Amino acid sequence: EQDGFDIAYLSELDPLWNDDELSTILNPEVFLFTNIIAQAACSADCVSASANLALDKLFWCAGCQGSMYPLSGSVAYDNSHLQAALLLVQRMTYKLQREGLLWQVATDENSEKLCKPQYAPILKKSTYRSQMTYPVRGKGEAFGKSTALWGAGKEFPVQGEHFNFLLFRKRNCCAF
Repeated sequence: EQDGFDIAYLSELDPLWNDDELSTILNPEVFLFTNIIAQAACSADCVSASANLALDKLFWCAGCQGSMYPLSGSVAYDNSHLQAALLLVQRMTYKLQREGLLWQVATDENSEKLCKPQYAPILKKSTYRSQMTYPVRGKGEAFGKSTALWGAGKEFPVQGEHFNFLLFRKRNCCAF
């Protein structure tokens, strides 16, 4: 995709985003990953993501933010408002990719489909970065990276819990 900017999705109009049970239509595999063993594996993703390397094989994990499932806008728990906001950014990215609204671009130099957008129902977390733009501008962080260090001083109780993020793909071999 070579378009610069697109607003094609409004979560307020999506009944799947506001209902955990209804969202299982898009992700029936949620039942495979809502157990203690699958969630314990997410600790490895948290450690790896904190070193700026998200583990794509643990696609059900959102690193230190928790679980990608369900693909809805509800957060059962949070350590901070920033952590919850990042979890929602990751879930939304996964949901849009699952729905085919966001397409994956191959970054492997040996890929036959190099630089051609393709449908990929499973999110490849290592290709994405999220950057906080409000209330304090940050740098691009890996999906799932712990907010313990870089998130300090980024949340102001007086202004509320409003955060803005910029989502971008890591630079790849494609020349656009």
